[in-house]
Formats: sequence, structure tokens, C-alpha cells
Amino acid sequence: MAAATPKFITFDCYGTLTRFQMGEMARELFPDRIAPAQMEAFIEAFRAYRYDEVLGDWKPYSEVLEGAVRRTCKLFGVEYRPDDARRIYEAVPTWGPHADVPEPLARVAAKIPLVILSNASDDQIQSNVDKLGAPFAHVFTAQQAQAYKPRLQAFEYMFDQLGCSPADVMHVSSSFRYDQMSAYDLKIGRRVFVNRGSEPALPFYATDQIPDIGGLPGLVGL
Repeated sequence: MAAATPKFITFDCYGTLTRFQMGEMARELFPDRIAPAQMEAFIEAFRAYRYDEVLGDWKPYSEVLEGAVRRTCKLFGVEYRPDDARRIYEAVPTWGPHADVPEPLARVAAKIPLVILSNASDDQIQSNVDKLGAPFAHVFTAQQAQAYKPRLQAFEYMFDQLGCSPADVMHVSSSFRYDQMSAYDLKIGRRVFVNRGSEPALPFYATDQIPDIGGLPGLVGL
């Protein structure tokens, strides 16, 4: 059985802690090309293509977004403009946390080292982390690992840098696709699903489920 107090609590950043605004960006950039009745389908396709773009060898996140936007536009038969991906990329560092994040996160950080493992570029992530309202012992990116989640290589890089085993870690994420399934495969000690409604719950892969970060302190006895 996993220990009640992990050596580290590791987090996905975008979506789990930072309020992910890809849908809002699509609505802002594409109203002249995508009809209102198609917009939700366009956003879902954009989500799927972003996932597909990170499954191969590492490439800069700017190229991930470029490929996802271009392929989504092709699927819907609308004009692709390179400036679309650039504007999304430049917006990412401006995004702040979900309202439920700063206070409980700071409470947990006073007792247990916090770590981020993010599918971000190095030039994006620190601005988002600074807005979270809690100190992080380490921040790791896909750029550093040369692999994006859900690839196991990204997690293995984190474990190597921390000098710990998967069993020593509690991993917190709102995504099964990117995080929870890989965390299960690697036998991470505790796996916490933050159910923000962006993905259906798959209890097989998570040891705990909370509606927001306000539920995290109770999982570690705080």
C-alpha cells in the first residue's frame, strides 16, 4: 500500500492547475471561418490533433500547435493561417490558475515538495508557474525530457532528476489520456484524478478522485 505521505507530489500543469484556454482561443480566432454550429466539433478535433502531434519524437511546442491547427483546418475545409498557431503559443504564458488552486496548493507545499511535469516549452512554463501561488521544488518540461506525455520517457526523466522511484510519488492530473494511464503503467504510488469535466472518469486508472485542488490536502492528511 502506498505511503500516506509521498516524497513528492507531481502535477500536470495545463488544465489541472492552470486554466487551459485552447477552446477560448479557437472561438476567438476562427469565428470568420467556422460556423457557430460547428465550433464545438472544431474544438474537439483541435484537441485530438494536439494529442496526436505529441506522440512521436519531440519537437518544439510551437510546431505541435502549428501541426494541430493546420490539420484541424484541413479537416474542416477552412483556410489555415500560420499566425493562428503563433497567437495561441504566445497566449499560453498569460494564463492563470483555476480559482481553487492557490490556497490549498500553498498549504500542501508547506509540507511536501511539489513538482510539475508539463508538455510545455521552457520559454512558456515559468510564467504560468509564477501565477499558481505556491512554491515548486522542481519544474520539468517536455523540452527537457525530449518527450511529451503520455510517453513514458517524459515520466522517466522526471524520476531520474528527482532520484526517486515511481512508488515514491503522488501524481495529480485532470487527464487520463496524457497522465493517468501512463502513471498507472509506471506503477506510480498514488494517482489523483482532478475531475474538471474535461474527460470522463476512468476509475480503473486512478487511486483517488477530487473535484478540484481543494480536495488535495485531505488526501495527505492536511
